[in-house]
Amino acid sequence: MKKAEFHLALPCEDLEKTKNFYVYKLGGQLGRYSDTWIDINFYGNQITFTKAGNFNFNFKNYRLGEQVLPSFHFGVIIDSERWDTLYLRLCSMNLEVTTEVTFFENKVGEHLSFFIKDPNGYSVEFKSFKNHGEIFTV
Repeated sequence: MKKAEFHLALPCEDLEKTKNFYVYKLGGQLGRYSDTWIDINFYGNQITFTKAGNFNFNFKNYRLGEQVLPSFHFGVIIDSERWDTLYLRLCSMNLEVTTEVTFFENKVGEHLSFFIKDPNGYSVEFKSFKNHGEIFTV
C-alpha cells in the first residue's frame, strides 16, 4: 500500500511561538504561510496552525497501564535512534518533557513514548515501536 501523508489543522494563539517550537525545537520545516496561518512539515505530515482567539479543549485524561495520558493529543512514530536523539535534545533544552515510558512491555505493540506540550497547550507524542510491524497488530 502506498504511504499517505497526514494533514491536521489546529487553532493556535501565537503563530510565531508555534513556528519557533515546531521548527527550531522539534525539527519540523516551515511550509507555506500567511499572516493568519502556517503549514509545518512534521515528519512528512502537514500540520496547519490557524491564528485563533482564545480557545479551550475540555478533555479528560485516560489511563494506560500506570500512566495517565491526555485524551486529546497527536504525534509521530519514529525509529529508536531518532527517538533517543530527540528525547535527549529536548531534555537538554530544559523543556517540560514527560519521563520516558515503555508501554505494553514484552507484549505485542511494545513501544517507548514521551509527550511534550507545545505553546498552544497541545500534547505531542513521540513513539518508537520495538517492532515497527506491530503498529496496527491486534
